Amino acid sequence: MVSSIHNVSVDALDAYGLAEFWSKVYGKPVDDADKPGDPEVAISLGGGVNMFFQQVPESKSIKNRMHICLRPDGSTRDEEVDRLLELGATIFEDHRNPDGTGWAVLHDPEGNEFCVERSAAERGEV
Repeated sequence: MVSSIHNVSVDALDAYGLAEFWSKVYGKPVDDADKPGDPEVAISLGGGVNMFFQQVPESKSIKNRMHICLRPDGSTRDEEVDRLLELGATIFEDHRNPDGTGWAVLHDPEGNEFCVERSAAERGEV
């Protein structure tokens, strides 16, 4: 017997607002049934997996115990970092190296950490 991921859940002060940011990151729409002010908001990532945002009264106060690592499709790591910064992310820790290896740790608009790795093409996997 095994399990599979259904939801990746994120606590948020503004569930809909944070879902809108991640919707742009993934290029997937917020569920049609969800509206601004809703305490629970979802984004279907396909294959039965959802990003699920639930409104909580407290803001993030310590480092995430688990985070998302993104690998760009159709762009480089640095191009994706630039795109995410334009969407409202901020750089938290920059582990990119002069030889092109490494990754960047960003914060979403509510301070949740996530990483951007090199694309498959940059890794020589394509």
